[in-house]
Amino acid sequence: MSTSKRKKEHIEIALNHNVQFRTKTSEFEKYDFVHCALPEMAFHEVDTKTTFLGKTISFPLMITAMTGGFPGAEKINQILGEVCEKEKIALGVGSQRQMIENAKHLETYRVVQKHSHTIPILGNIGASEIIKMKDFSPIQKLVDLIQADAMTVHLNPLQEILQQEGNRDFRGVLNAIKKLVRQLSVPVIVKEIGCGISQSVAKQLVDVGVTYIDVAGAGGTSWTAIEFHRRANKELAQAFWDWGIPTAKSIEMVKQVKGARIIASGGIRNGIDMAKAIALGAELCGAALPMLKAIGIKPKAEPLYRLIQKWREEFRMVLFLTGSDSVAKLHRKGILIKIR
Repeated sequence: MSTSKRKKEHIEIALNHNVQFRTKTSEFEKYDFVHCALPEMAFHEVDTKTTFLGKTISFPLMITAMTGGFPGAEKINQILGEVCEKEKIALGVGSQRQMIENAKHLETYRVVQKHSHTIPILGNIGASEIIKMKDFSPIQKLVDLIQADAMTVHLNPLQEILQQEGNRDFRGVLNAIKKLVRQLSVPVIVKEIGCGISQSVAKQLVDVGVTYIDVAGAGGTSWTAIEFHRRANKELAQAFWDWGIPTAKSIEMVKQVKGARIIASGGIRNGIDMAKAIALGAELCGAALPMLKAIGIKPKAEPLYRLIQKWREEFRMVLFLTGSDSVAKLHRKGILIKIR
């Protein structure tokens, strides 16, 4: 199956089927904030702004890798670019593998840059793609074509072994990431796609020069579930539907690694989840499926605007109700307690 057709299938499945984890959660529900009845500030004084990759964003949210590489993706990415620019949040494009194969759907990616001029933009490529590369100039070209501020390398071994067309050979991934970090003109961010990052893997990544790690933990979208709907033989996907490290636990693990800066995604479903992830140690939060569902099958921007504004207001309220006048204050000791 072509890369373009596979990408289209992924979007259709995500929009039309339940692809959430079934028995495992992100574990944010195991934590709660210590309420501050004396915030000693006015609500309008609460500042949700932060910086990411040298650019100021309105609050610590990124719409993470979603789509590109097939005809219907252009409209989705146009909306994402316009909304993220207006709301001043970061944006990551879907896997750019198709751009390496041919230029047929180039505009489905480049449309993002046309509508986003001041926000952080992240490129995206699979780890299995860079293993076999001796020359990383094609990756640099992907960066340049969308004027990306960083390139994300996604780790997806479970998805790859479930895909009929997947790459089951991950030998050399770490060395390829090391070379890419040294040769690319922008930072390299490494993320999972729903199974989480362990402390030992985070340490290996930091040791080869990676700074930002997106834990992309279990509890949100299960890419095993998506592949379940693509497979004729569904038994293996059924067995591994809930595989992975819960997002909150993954943040705790990666936080132990000196030099690791954390992006939290995987089951972020509102501004309160975002605040918990930040309090646990993340600097930025990412979400994809809620944003895709807001845009809908017949893509519209207005529901996405409303969703982002709702999340921002929830996030601001958590800051106020914990006596925090800035995002940085969420990192202070004792602001979060484990209740389970």
